[in-house]
Amino acid sequence: MKVFRGLPNDRARAPCALTIGNFDGVHRGHQTLLAHVRAAASKLGLEAAVMTFEPHPREYFAEKMGDPSKAPARIANLRDKLEALDKAGIDRVIVEHFNEHFAAMTPDEFTERVLVNGLHVKWLMVGDDFCYGAKRAGTIETLAAAGRKHGFQVETLPAVTHGQERISSSAVRAALGAGDFQATHALLGHPYSISGHVIHGAKLGRTLGFPTLNLRVAHRPALSGIFVVQVHGLGPHPLPAVASLGVRPSVEDAGRMLLEVHLFDYNQHAYGKLVRVEFLAKLRDEEKYQDLATLTAAIDRDAQGARAFFAHRAGALTATDRI
Repeated sequence: MKVFRGLPNDRARAPCALTIGNFDGVHRGHQTLLAHVRAAASKLGLEAAVMTFEPHPREYFAEKMGDPSKAPARIANLRDKLEALDKAGIDRVIVEHFNEHFAAMTPDEFTERVLVNGLHVKWLMVGDDFCYGAKRAGTIETLAAAGRKHGFQVETLPAVTHGQERISSSAVRAALGAGDFQATHALLGHPYSISGHVIHGAKLGRTLGFPTLNLRVAHRPALSGIFVVQVHGLGPHPLPAVASLGVRPSVEDAGRMLLEVHLFDYNQHAYGKLVRVEFLAKLRDEEKYQDLATLTAAIDRDAQGARAFFAHRAGALTATDRI
């Protein structure tokens, strides 16, 4: 899969079947859309392409208005989004920088500059609530008219549902915020995880008897707290662990978002390695403690709770095998 920051140059602009969106989480609704794009591209002899945005348009407008809290929390980082798009069979991803210039484009300018001249779109599918252009002035109807004018086909995908619920990034954020990983799995089609490279931290966990693997989290995530997790990428099997995702209010550099993972019975260095942290259950919300002794006691309780989770799960699996 080829990834472009902004529109490709002339040599890379092959005609394509395209879809457009933020694709935060690449949930089951997104996956259905991407499957249609992949199928149309194969049928028509085109590249399957996705245009997505960085930052999220709502992040851009929240910053512009001076209230970053209005921006949606992120389900996935860019690396995990691109990996999911690659697994969906997408040939080309355009990561468009969403800025003042891009936001000011009229629907006609967007169609001509981006879709026609920039990407050579021949087939386009969007969700049934799609809007585009400055002030969201472009609609499905204006897009279909533009397609007839410029020679590309426009299709829309109705909402994909889980039971009676529309599958959406908002629904995934709500499930993550509630610590409901069963519902999150149902909406995503797979367990929720965050990947990243292990970085050096302040080594405080090591002095407290709970060394951690640290992963930087660049954006405000859709969940925070203390979790039971398992870590992929450090051996042939996932490793059991307990993790903290948040701003660490009990330490000096509180305010910087970090994912800290304490692996059980693991004493090897992992700096620089790419790992994936899979979330299994939430233990509690993040808290601020008055001193390191109180913090250490809380971490110990969390570790015991996580170990009990894995012991119970192992027992349940063993019982199932006996049936």
